[in-house]
Amino acid sequence: MSLKADSVISDTLSKEEVKHFDRAAVASNPNARLANPLEGIPQDQLLADAAAFARSHDLGHLTEEFKKGALVAQDPSAFETLPFLTEEDKLVLRREATHRWAHPMQLYYLVILCSMAAAVQGMDEAVINGANLFFADQFGIGQTTGDTGRNQWLLGLVNSAPYLCCAFIGCWVSAPLNQRFGRRGTIFFSAFVSFATCIWQGVTNTWWHLFIARFFLGFGIGPKSATVPVYAAECAPPAIRGALVMMWQMWTAFGIMFGYVMDVSFYHVPNKPGITGLNWRLMLASAGVPALFIMLQVYLCPESPRWLLSKGRYDKAYDSLLRLRNSPLQAARDLYYIHVQLEAEAESFAGRNRFLELFTVPRNRRATLAAFIVMFMQQFCGVNVIAYYSSSIFSQSGFNDLQSLIASWGFGMLNWVFAFPAVWTIDTFGRRNLLLTTFPLMAIFLLMTGFSFYIPEGNARLAVVALGIYLFTMAYSPGEGPVPFTYSAEAFPLYVRDVGMGFATAVLWFFNFVIAITFPRLLGAFTPQGAFGWYAAWNVFGFFVILLFVPETKALSLEELDQVFSVSTRRHASYQVKALPHNIKKYIFRMKVEEMAPLYEHEGAVGPRHYVGAA
Repeated sequence: MSLKADSVISDTLSKEEVKHFDRAAVASNPNARLANPLEGIPQDQLLADAAAFARSHDLGHLTEEFKKGALVAQDPSAFETLPFLTEEDKLVLRREATHRWAHPMQLYYLVILCSMAAAVQGMDEAVINGANLFFADQFGIGQTTGDTGRNQWLLGLVNSAPYLCCAFIGCWVSAPLNQRFGRRGTIFFSAFVSFATCIWQGVTNTWWHLFIARFFLGFGIGPKSATVPVYAAECAPPAIRGALVMMWQMWTAFGIMFGYVMDVSFYHVPNKPGITGLNWRLMLASAGVPALFIMLQVYLCPESPRWLLSKGRYDKAYDSLLRLRNSPLQAARDLYYIHVQLEAEAESFAGRNRFLELFTVPRNRRATLAAFIVMFMQQFCGVNVIAYYSSSIFSQSGFNDLQSLIASWGFGMLNWVFAFPAVWTIDTFGRRNLLLTTFPLMAIFLLMTGFSFYIPEGNARLAVVALGIYLFTMAYSPGEGPVPFTYSAEAFPLYVRDVGMGFATAVLWFFNFVIAITFPRLLGAFTPQGAFGWYAAWNVFGFFVILLFVPETKALSLEELDQVFSVSTRRHASYQVKALPHNIKKYIFRMKVEEMAPLYEHEGAVGPRHYVGAA
């Protein structure tokens, strides 16, 4: 059991209760053991273990570095008091703390790779937006040909095909691909599939052929979305890990914007002899070009040290860390810490079904519910309705096709630009606070967009539709845009985190599929007013489920996260119902009200003073 966990127990139990506390029960908690497996080990034993580790893995020439690295890993904040470290060693560690972004160029090359992979993801999602204006009529599934209801369902099916694959196959093959080929190999495979299927889409001549090509695109989207954030997290130093993982959402937004640029660029391309619809074919194929660059550069980056250790390649793992860190001491420290964590994980996992424990262990079940909510609401807030169909929406509001594509580019540009504030606010304002603030705004702006279709056709309607969509995007991008992946990555205990993230990602892509397949028919049946009102209602629903069932996770240690998710769902929801009017009076109407007792006891807990819904 960790020393921090001991202090939490001491704060919440009497001395007599602490004396008789069942430590064997606490030791059975895998997350407590994984918080820092080195805590509590006597220094002499730790030095001997580190030396034995170095000798047994052909790293004997680095024995002294591993001894020092093990001591630093045991308590990173106490390195100034360690007599084993030289002044040069301490200088390196001080600089690591004070210069968070001072790292070897190899790390930033890896960041560029991951950012480009995210951009490919965004382009794969966005280029279909412009292509919708052309291939539907060419393939006989447009609004002006045949059975309108049938055609709306078929158009939705074609658009949603990659996400159908992601939800049921693509995300689930990520684990075996990573196990067999590593992080780089999986990224190479997914980039190759993205490249090949984008070209394939461009040569199809029937709606069902395009559906098949786009379905296989899911094998490029699913494994990439599950692997790239993990690869970045496993290679990044702890101080900037969260920021690098969040880059996934930011550069996905950039890719969406760039996809609209391709739609506009190829709009005027004329047909060639024997080639009908060359413009939309080039739009779909263009997303494959950056995937080719990923394939060419991925093996120039180091492999994940954690994956190499899991395969017993200790020398390669050290070489990889040496390329990503500023000194041999830091590389040895991180390598040894990863090694002991892997050993603790192997011990914790023995005979356990981690997927079932997402639902059978109360602490895990609450994290699973919270992750499910934020991933579900990322789709049902309505953003991907706009991402996939904004050109059609703008066209119905009175824009011509080119104006619709340019207006869609404006949506993509704002989606990217307004993701930047989240870099600062997600760790200060908080994940939950961002959601509770932005969901009501998104509901208002969706209603504004839908009701604007009651305005007679003309410039007034065009202006209000565009303004509503843009304001919605500005509210979405710093809130429900980056929060779901960040929240899901930290809410789960370490021992089920990879399984939990796989589940959360599959939820995301499944409801992405639902949104993409249903919206054309929804738009036809409900009219734009009803369709946007439908998603506005879901945003109101999202506000209340986040208020009741999604705790804050920012700036909390593993032990504090355990405590937060150990509060019963009923108690958490009951507290929030009382906290909502209390905080509206205090922070909106500036009334003097009596402070509520905090929901959590741990030091630094997020209480009602922080946001509208409290902890």
